[in-house]
Amino acid sequence: MYLKLENENCLVVGGGRVAERKIKALLESGADITVVSPDLTPYLRELKEKGVIRHIDRRYQDSDLEGMFLVISATDDESVNKRVSEQCFARKILVNVVDDPPKCSFFVPAVVRRGDLTIAISTGGKSPMLAARIREQLEKQYGVEYAELLKLLGDIRQELKESVPDVEQRRKILERIVELGSLLLLDEKSYKDIKELVQDVGSSSGS
Repeated sequence: MYLKLENENCLVVGGGRVAERKIKALLESGADITVVSPDLTPYLRELKEKGVIRHIDRRYQDSDLEGMFLVISATDDESVNKRVSEQCFARKILVNVVDDPPKCSFFVPAVVRRGDLTIAISTGGKSPMLAARIREQLEKQYGVEYAELLKLLGDIRQELKESVPDVEQRRKILERIVELGSLLLLDEKSYKDIKELVQDVGSSSGS
């Protein structure tokens, strides 16, 4: 399951290096971020000065949860993390306490993004380092060309929805395109060749 966090109110408790990593990921999702912490890393302070994040300059209070869709607790104070978790569960707010799976209602996966292609790796909170290692391997395997190819396939799918009203026929056309194994040709053919190949299959199947 993927959450759409664009413009959603998200709270990060803590302003250290770990919080910084989590905030970077939230920013990529378009979240509206509030940070509550008496201290901030230089990077987070820069984001505050630019107006990218809101900052509450004090320790966490339960009232900070009001109106929040999602909360990440990334402090080195176990009692604070415990309090945040308990309050979020009581209020049915999604919560992640860094490196403490029992206190979480969700886990943050390691992610590979190539345009609209998203590959998420999760170890259920047991080994973020292993998830990161697998992500590094996938980043090498799936290059930026996958973003271009996915855009092409998305355009063709949209064209088929408009030109081929029969759902079953559209499905067969798309299946044939996938069966060509066009993704496997990326190492041997240029993107232009693959584009022409996929378009040829789409046009011939629709006739």
